[in-house]
Amino acid sequence: MTTNALEYFEKKLGKLTFGKMLWSLRKCDEISQTEFAKKLGVSKQYLCDIEKERTGVSVEKAQEMAKTLGYSEKQFIRLALQDQLTHAGIKFEIHLEEPYKNAA
Repeated sequence: MTTNALEYFEKKLGKLTFGKMLWSLRKCDEISQTEFAKKLGVSKQYLCDIEKERTGVSVEKAQEMAKTLGYSEKQFIRLALQDQLTHAGIKFEIHLEEPYKNAA
């Protein structure tokens, strides 16, 4: 998703969170919470808590979910970390970049 598209959607729908992202992916695929939870290997209640932003996910869990669903690990991890900062009341923004590789 380009920055412009992200800015447009956040203006319309509010700040993108890990929970909102999962909910959107599930709805776009027209999958029930039960089916989606099964696909992710989590309970329906846990998925519901994530979507409703009552609980967050670890970086490892975000990466695992991205791999399972075939989406960007970078985006899933960024949103999981951003949610952790937001819930802690820390007003920083997470930006992830690929590690620098020295030319050999």
